[in-house]
Amino acid sequence: MSKKNMTKLARSEKGGFTLLEVLLVVGIISILAGIIILAINPTKQLGDTRNAQRRSDVLTILNALYQYSLDNNGAFPDAIVNSTVDSCDSGTTANEICQDDGTCTGIMDLYTDLVGASSTYLVSMPIDPSTAASAGLGSGYFASLMSNGRVTVCAPDAENTATISVTR
Repeated sequence: MSKKNMTKLARSEKGGFTLLEVLLVVGIISILAGIIILAINPTKQLGDTRNAQRRSDVLTILNALYQYSLDNNGAFPDAIVNSTVDSCDSGTTANEICQDDGTCTGIMDLYTDLVGASSTYLVSMPIDPSTAASAGLGSGYFASLMSNGRVTVCAPDAENTATISVTR
């Protein structure tokens, strides 16, 4: 083989990708990434995570109410006896009784009863993950004493069409 033919052969074997090939690979990777993101659905996953926290908080508040009842001869805090109330607020502003229709009136003492200075039943009152940034607006959890003597605690801000409510 002559030197001229070797040089020609070496030039023809130079590697590299054309712009079209690179764009095609980037396009395929983008489509696959989009399909994976849609399959994982991060918005739903985050909502489910917040709902799991809400379920835990509802049970914590309900258990604290029953511990309070056991220590007080079966009596529940006065705040939940006559109405459905927001279980507390952050403790930085006045605690309000929040009715089912969303109106708030009066002062309630459920925060003081369950957390209080001695932290007998709860170290701190749980706050709904979606309202945590708005301290002072309430915990986002509601408690009520039904006419049959059962207590219901619910999280009305549940996401992904979930209903989070526990009655005992």
